[in-house]
Amino acid sequence: MKKNINDLERELILESIFIIGRVLSVEGRIVKIRVNKNKNRSHILYAGKTVKNVSVGSYVKIAKGFINIVGKVDGEYITEEKYFNRKYNKEEIKINRILQVSLFGHFDGTKFIQGIKEMPLIDNECYLLTREEFSTLHTFYKKDEKRITVGHLTEEPSQNIQLGVNELFANHIGIFGNTGSGKSNTLARMYTELFELYRDSENFKKNARFLLVDFNGEYSGKKCITDNKTVYNLSTKEKSGENDKQDRFPLSENDLINIELISILADATDKTQKPFISRSINFYNKVHNSDNPLDYFKNTLKNRIKDILQMSDKNKAYILADYVIVILPKQVLDNENEGNLLDDIDWHNQSQGFRVKGDNESFFDQHPEKILNTKLYKQVDEYNFPDDAISKLIHFLYLQLIYDVYTDKAQNEHISPAINKLRSKKNDIEKVLDTQGCVSDLFKENNLIVVNLFDVNLEMKKTLPLLFAKKIYSEHKIKIKTNVAEEKKSLNIIIDEAHNILSYDSVRETESWKDYRLETFEEIIKEGRKFGVFLTIASQRPYDISATIISQLHNYFIHRLINDNDINAVEKAVSYLDKLSFQSIPILSVGSCFIAGLVSDIPVKVDIDLLDDLRRPKSGTLNLESAWKTNIKK
Repeated sequence: MKKNINDLERELILESIFIIGRVLSVEGRIVKIRVNKNKNRSHILYAGKTVKNVSVGSYVKIAKGFINIVGKVDGEYITEEKYFNRKYNKEEIKINRILQVSLFGHFDGTKFIQGIKEMPLIDNECYLLTREEFSTLHTFYKKDEKRITVGHLTEEPSQNIQLGVNELFANHIGIFGNTGSGKSNTLARMYTELFELYRDSENFKKNARFLLVDFNGEYSGKKCITDNKTVYNLSTKEKSGENDKQDRFPLSENDLINIELISILADATDKTQKPFISRSINFYNKVHNSDNPLDYFKNTLKNRIKDILQMSDKNKAYILADYVIVILPKQVLDNENEGNLLDDIDWHNQSQGFRVKGDNESFFDQHPEKILNTKLYKQVDEYNFPDDAISKLIHFLYLQLIYDVYTDKAQNEHISPAINKLRSKKNDIEKVLDTQGCVSDLFKENNLIVVNLFDVNLEMKKTLPLLFAKKIYSEHKIKIKTNVAEEKKSLNIIIDEAHNILSYDSVRETESWKDYRLETFEEIIKEGRKFGVFLTIASQRPYDISATIISQLHNYFIHRLINDNDINAVEKAVSYLDKLSFQSIPILSVGSCFIAGLVSDIPVKVDIDLLDDLRRPKSGTLNLESAWKTNIKK
C-alpha cells in the first residue's frame, strides 16, 4: 500500500512540475496553448536537476482523458489581459505567453505512434515530456530489431539516435549538403555501422550486395567502411611505368553491345546513324548465334571484297576498299615491312574497273575468279576476332557500312563520323573495361564493390556509372524473377556526388543520352524495391538531380544547404519537415543534419558521429594555416 501511495505522490509531483498550460484553441493540426504564469523561465528544477523548459522546437504532451497527444512547438507570441487590476497584481501577470504547436502523433501506452488519433479539446492540460517519454519519442526501431547508431540529438547530446536497419537500408536514401557539411561522413558512417553489425553473419555476406560509385576517390581507402571490399581504381590516364597496375572492371560483351549505349558512345544521330548501329548490332548478333561465327564473318567479308573489286565507281570502290583494310590484319612481309594489300591490283580508267595490275586481260568484272588470288582476298584467311569487344564491334560496323554504301542504303559521309567517334573512345574504354574474361559473379569474393572514378576523364565518368548500375541491376532482376533461391538477395547501389550522373540539365550531352540515363535510374528507383534493389544517393546539388528521383526517396539526411534552389528542391520532396526546420537548413553546423522519412517517426536534428581517421572518407578540407606556416630555423 505504501508503494502505491509513493507512486501516486510521484505522479502528482510530476504533474505539478511538468504541466505547462492549457489548450487555448484548436485549428486543424495547429493548437495554441496558453502557458502558465509560473512556467515562463528557461529551466525548471526537478529532483535536484535543471530541466529545459518549453520553447520553440520543444515537444509537448496534451492529455485528453487517457490519450496523450504529442506536438512540436513551431512558434510563440504574447498577448495582454484586457482586464487587469494594477493595484493588486504585478505588471508581468497581465502578459500571456501563447505557444503554437503542430500535432504529429500520440502515445499508446508506452509506445509512440505517428499520426493523430483524436484532436484535443479546449482547456486540456499540456505537459513537458518526461525523460522516459522523450526517449520513447526518439526510439526509431522495433523491439528486438537490428539497429545502428548514427549520432546524437543536437539539442540533447545525451540522447543517442539509433535507426532500424530494415527501415533505413530497405528503402531509397538521399543525403544532401554543401561541400564540407559532413555528408560524406554520414554516408560512410551508416554503411560502416552496417558492416560492423553484420561482420560475423554469413547470410549477410551471401545475400547482401553493395555497389558504391565513387567519383572523387573518397571511399577507396583500405579501412573505409570495411576491410573486406573489392576496389576498382579505374583510370583513363596512360601508365607511368610497366609495373603500374591498372584495374579494369570486368564486363561481358553482351553488357557492352547495347543499341542505346553504343549510340551514346558514338554520339549517333537519331534519324540516320542510330538505325545504322541497330542494323550492325543485329548483324553482330546473327553472326554470333551461328554455328561458326568467325567463318560466317570471313565469308561475308570475302563476298564484300568481290563486290568492291567489280564496282564501276572508282571513288566509292577505293573508300570501301580502305574500310576492308581497316578490318584486316596488317600484312607483314619477309623483311618485316608492312605490305600494301592493294599493290597487286590497279584501276583502269578507260574500262572503269579493277584488274590484275598491268594485265589488260584480267578485269575482275569479267573474270571474278581472279579476285581469289589477290592479296586483299587472301588476307581474310589471316583474320581473327579482336580480343576486346569494342574493336570487334567496330569491325562489324565497317562491314555493315560497306554493304550499306554498296547497296545505296546509306551514304558514307553520314555514317562514318559515328564510327570515328567510337574509334576515338576505344582506347579509353579498353583502359577501364575488361571484356575478355567471363565473370559469373562480381560479388563472389566480397559483397561490397567500390568503383573509384577519380582518374577517369569526364566523358567516361558520365558513362561508366550508368553502365555498371544497369548491368548489376538487370542481372539481379533476372535472377530474382527466374530463381526462387535468389529472392532473399538484395542490392544496394550507392552513388556519391550523384549530380554528376543524375543531373537533368546538362549542355555537354545530347537529349537522347539524358533521357536514357535518367530513364535507367528512374526505373531503378521506381521499380527496384520489388526486386530488392535500393538506391542511396549523396549530392551537394539536389536542385540538379531529376525531380522524379528526389521525390521517390524514402529517407533523407539533409545537411547544410545554402542555395535557395537546392532548399526548394528538397522542400518540394520532403513532406516530413516543418517550416522551422527548413529555415534552419542554411545555418546547420558541420556534421549536423535533419533525418526525416520512413526511418524516423519524427524529423530530428542529429550530430552525426565522426568516424576514426582510418575509416573516414578522404573528403576533409585542407588546413591552410598548417600548410602555410613557416618553419623558422634556430
